[in-house]
Amino acid sequence: MSAAPWPARVLAQGRWDAGVLLRNGEQLLLTLVLPVLVLLALTVGGLVDLTVPPGRERVDVVAPGVLALAVMSTAFTGQAIATGFDRRAGVLRLLGTTPLGRGGLLAGRVLAVLVVQALQVLVLGGVALALGWAPDPAGVLPALLVVVAGTAAFTALALLLAGTLRAEAVLAVANLVWVLLLAGGGVVVPPEHLPSPLAAAAPWLPSGALGEGMRTALVDGRPDVAALAVLTGWALVAGTAAARWFRWG
Repeated sequence: MSAAPWPARVLAQGRWDAGVLLRNGEQLLLTLVLPVLVLLALTVGGLVDLTVPPGRERVDVVAPGVLALAVMSTAFTGQAIATGFDRRAGVLRLLGTTPLGRGGLLAGRVLAVLVVQALQVLVLGGVALALGWAPDPAGVLPALLVVVAGTAAFTALALLLAGTLRAEAVLAVANLVWVLLLAGGGVVVPPEHLPSPLAAAAPWLPSGALGEGMRTALVDGRPDVAALAVLTGWALVAGTAAARWFRWG
């Protein structure tokens, strides 16, 4: 019996990986529950003093950053942890020897990330709309470009982390980096509201570029070329490093 066509194998793997992510309670906490809590805390609770453009509401500034946080949670933290433990268990090495191949395995992982992100947009977007969010329609396409670039950058960073460290170290580092980037990486809180050293560095971080790109697109209705360039640079550098140093077993 011959193997199924490559697209069918990738689709099956993507469906499986997406199901694993969505059935994992810790992953759901990271990818959906915490972003919703951040959205509510910053919009309703007003924990941070944010500058709101004239004619806009607080949620208009918060919602794009929370969507950026969700992209980072799935593409980086969730993917790094899942890949790190699959690597320790020998799953990656086993699947790499099947007709799926290593390229198909990676393509399936990317597909799973995109599926989860689509669910995040639906849930978080729905909550934000209920809170009065009014995104600029002209910014939808630029926002999608930022999401694609951010997903590429953070997935590459996740693979670099998961392919070079032990699974327990991946778990600790991925969660620590998530917390640090949430607090001072410019992803949810715009860089101008951070202390001066962080404010200067945040736009050059993938988190800051992702957050600024989403805010520029969905608040101002235009693309942020600088943010896209930063995210593309991170994707290229991290992707090259991951291809060089990733260990499958």
